[in-house]
Amino acid sequence: MNRDALTAQLLDPHSGTDLNRYGFELPARVEFVSQARKLARDQLRCWGIHGDLHDTALLVISELVTNAVVHTGGSLVACEVVNGDRQLRITVQDQGSTPTGPRVCRNAEEGIAAEEERGRGLLLVEAVSSAWGAHDCEHGTGRIVWAELSRETGWAC
Repeated sequence: MNRDALTAQLLDPHSGTDLNRYGFELPARVEFVSQARKLARDQLRCWGIHGDLHDTALLVISELVTNAVVHTGGSLVACEVVNGDRQLRITVQDQGSTPTGPRVCRNAEEGIAAEEERGRGLLLVEAVSSAWGAHDCEHGTGRIVWAELSRETGWAC
């Protein structure tokens, strides 16, 4: 897949210079999850976002990028953060996913043993987000997973 096809769906080239949108692409490898956090952290600080909202956004980015890297076979992952008046919207796009797509694993009956650390990322995203979801890309393969964080509290609860 060509790298322009990945970000074109997240970063609208017709929107002009939008100082409230920030996006980047990284290789879809586990060692680049920390780079995703660093890039997002620097941008959030530029926007003056600190405290719980800042920390929650970094947590969500880390979880969504990790899921995209671990559960897909693509070579790139794209991330976009939109700084809205009432919320931050975080979007992560991969280049391919399992047929069922991402889902929250709530207990051992869904394939997660109680002592396992893996498999709880989307449960965490669901807990701290005001809304989240996923859909297939309109063009080509891949999936887009998004989460919204309320600017008022930083937490959905």
